[in-house]
Amino acid sequence: MGWALAGACACVGVAHANSLDTLAVFLKTTQSGRADFTQVVTSLARPDQAVRSKTSVGSFAFVRPLRFRFDYQKPFPQTIVADGQTLWLYDADLAQVTARKQAQALGSTPAALIATAADLAALQKEFTLQAEPDANGLQWVQATPKSRDSALQSVRIGLRVQAQGTALDKLDILDALGQRSVLSFERFEINPANLGVAQFNFVPPKGVDVVRP
Repeated sequence: MGWALAGACACVGVAHANSLDTLAVFLKTTQSGRADFTQVVTSLARPDQAVRSKTSVGSFAFVRPLRFRFDYQKPFPQTIVADGQTLWLYDADLAQVTARKQAQALGSTPAALIATAADLAALQKEFTLQAEPDANGLQWVQATPKSRDSALQSVRIGLRVQAQGTALDKLDILDALGQRSVLSFERFEINPANLGVAQFNFVPPKGVDVVRP
């Protein structure tokens, strides 16, 4: 997934609201969340090659506004954790941990959209937000980074309004190189009682290299 992902639910009554309104309530009312995810990354096709894709699965959790984690399980174990100060990337196969200052590493990333922004106004400092038509049972918002140096072209956020609240359903990410990454979330839990900040502490395993760019 890399740093683009490294570096989320509203209430009944917004089913027919503008998707920006749904996103605003989602950011305000969902202080934490947890879900399983499937990620499909499609590489930019070359003239002499067919389009290639890679599928990964794992779990995702966050506590707003500073903590989140992605735990990739298949096909390769990888962990990305933001603990409030440091953004950690642990690659088990490489036996390597990369640590960056969180404030500098996030910025215009999908993580800022779903886990770190306190409200819509905060999000609009980093992104231009545009409501899109409902499709496939979801309300959609397109977010375009304001920074010209962003590693992203755009992110589409798909929200599903349901009886118990609004769940994050999809993130459709297009990076600056034309690579597309679609994350589909399942079993999204809104403000789970047993999810606390301690679950976002990360200690590098013994014997691994720790790189601090």
